[in-house]
Amino acid sequence: MSEWNKLIPKPRSTFVRVKCPKCGNEQLIFSHAVNTVTCNVCSAVLAEPSGGKAKLKGDVQAVLE
Repeated sequence: MSEWNKLIPKPRSTFVRVKCPKCGNEQLIFSHAVNTVTCNVCSAVLAEPSGGKAKLKGDVQAVLE
């Protein structure tokens, strides 16, 4: 492991693919969303801000790194 990897920390936030509980649409959202995230198809709430990591309302399908 190089010395640069030790000095630069990895971010705690990621992009997450979430499945809408209402219509089944899959959508990419930011794990630390600052605004309320709604589904593009049915307008159901997928994530609500909580001052840090967002509260996800749908099922997490994948985490992108």
